[in-house]
This record gives sequence, structure tokens and C-alpha cells, in this order.
Amino acid sequence: MEQINIEIAYAYPHSHYLKSFTLDAGTTVQTAILQSGILSQYTDIDLRRNKVGVFARPVKLTDVLKDGDRIEIYRPLLADPKEIRRKRAAQQAAQQKAKI
Repeated sequence: MEQINIEIAYAYPHSHYLKSFTLDAGTTVQTAILQSGILSQYTDIDLRRNKVGVFARPVKLTDVLKDGDRIEIYRPLLADPKEIRRKRAAQQAAQQKAKI
């Protein structure tokens, strides 16, 4: 059977996991993650909660990998970026009003 080379990446603010694997062609994202052993090494990864992508493009766990793909497992956001922008805008508006 034909083989493909892929990488799996997972990052923390001050460290990261990046490992290369050779798998059978036709392997899905989920199968590759399970076969990699990353889930036993990083117990905070929950494939029901963590989003995954290939080269920053969101993918489904059932998508089939191609040679050279890099699976990226994303950590959940700690804060909603939209909410942070709203709060910052409100603070700036309050500061401008206080200057007047």
C-alpha cells in the first residue's frame, strides 16, 4: 500500500509538540491522531472539543490526509476575541468622555 508522510502539531504558549509520521494513504485525520499517541501524552486534548486543521485550514476528523499534510490541534480559546474588542472600545469611549 502507498505511504504518505504527515506531521502532527500541538502548541502551548511556551512549548510545542511536532512529530512526523508515515501512514497508509487514505488515513483520516482522526485515525492519524489516534495512531500518533499524542492523546495519551497530552491528556487535555479532547477531540470532541478541540478543533483541528491542516495548515491553518479547519478540517473534519473524517477528512482524508494527503502526503505532506500537517495536522494542527488547536487549544480552546480562553477569551472570546469579539468580547475583548467590545470591552476595549467601551473603555476607550469612557476615557474620551472623561477628557471632555
